[in-house]
Amino acid sequence: MIEHGDHRFVVDTGQEFRLQAIREAVTSLDAVFYTHDHADHLFGIDDLRVFSRDEPLPVYGAEDVLGQIRTRFSYIFASEIPGGGVPSLDLRTLGDEGIVIDGLPIIPVPIYHGKRLIYGYRFGSFAYLTDCSGIPESSYPLLAGLDVLIIGALRHEPHPTHYSVREAVGAIRRIAPGGAYLTHMCHNLEHAALERELPEGISPAYDGMHIEIPWEE
Repeated sequence: MIEHGDHRFVVDTGQEFRLQAIREAVTSLDAVFYTHDHADHLFGIDDLRVFSRDEPLPVYGAEDVLGQIRTRFSYIFASEIPGGGVPSLDLRTLGDEGIVIDGLPIIPVPIYHGKRLIYGYRFGSFAYLTDCSGIPESSYPLLAGLDVLIIGALRHEPHPTHYSVREAVGAIRRIAPGGAYLTHMCHNLEHAALERELPEGISPAYDGMHIEIPWEE
């Protein structure tokens, strides 16, 4: 979740989105940005209902991801639903140029998830690259000058669709952000041990972590 001024956005809605929102006392959202359409990033979409009671909630993503949302959750977009009880979503295709909300530039960053290109996101000087197994050369300029980078690192062993810890550290060193955190970690990475092993300036993320990033327009 990203907070900027009076605005609040989330990236993806996994199956535990409701529990996370309750834990963090989230009472409002201004937009959702989807990285891709895998279940662990999408299947909490029904729980956006509470955030879209008054008006449709803007939902951004690549055209193919929004198409999957319309197909898999077609009941959300049906014209008449007896009893209601579904979120009201305004699906908006996000192009390469991104958008600006209240002075904050939000830019999609194409990354590889296996052989597939999905979106990471840059919000001002912060970038979030989950489910990453590679970064196209054309995306590196989009990641210049970051204060904070969060990037996926599944485990120590290689994986066909996710960075290993070593690969993630290599990408971090090339991007050279002010600080970096690893996310989307598998159960066989022990937090305290990983924290001791990682180079200075890189840490494992954890549930409920808050990061404050200075912002200047």
